[in-house]
Order: sequence, then structure tokens, then C-alpha cells
Amino acid sequence: MKTSAIVCAVLALGLANVAVAGDAAAGAAKAAACDGCHGADGIATMAAYPNLAGQQIDYFVKVMKEYRDGTRPDEMMKMFVAALSDEDIDDLAAHYKAL
Repeated sequence: MKTSAIVCAVLALGLANVAVAGDAAAGAAKAAACDGCHGADGIATMAAYPNLAGQQIDYFVKVMKEYRDGTRPDEMMKMFVAALSDEDIDDLAAHYKAL
């Protein structure tokens, strides 16, 4: 019984990322503006910028929406993400997770 509960919990956690996952191929097409700082392969071109390759979907979505909505202050990032829809952000998250 305890093993079943653990398996269910692990599956539920795994499905949480699937529920918000976008289209990785669409995200790859949308990532061109990100490549200059975060690298075409998701590995940052300069130490001041974070790597995005393999980034957790939930975290990526949360942070991108915070930049877009102005609750996480960063004028440079806000400029890049201001016009992104929730779908765009989900697609980008799926793309970077897949790298």
C-alpha cells in the first residue's frame, strides 16, 4: 500500500510538468531572440546569463510570466518577453526543457 502511494505521488509530480508543457518544436522557432544571450543550445554565451537548457518547466513558466508582468524586475528581460502569450511561454519552456 505504501509503495502504491509513493508511485502515485511520483506519477503526479511527473504529470504536473506534462500538464503545462507546450510544443517544443514551436518553442525552438520562437527562441531565436533568446539565442544571443542564452545560446542556441541553451548554454549561455556569457557567465552573467543563466543556462536555459534542461530548465524545469514550472520554474521557467513562473519566471517568464513574472518578467512579462513586471513582478520580477529586469528591464532587459521585460523588453524581450512583454509580447509573449502564455502559449509562447509554454512552448519556450518545452523547448528549453528538451535541450
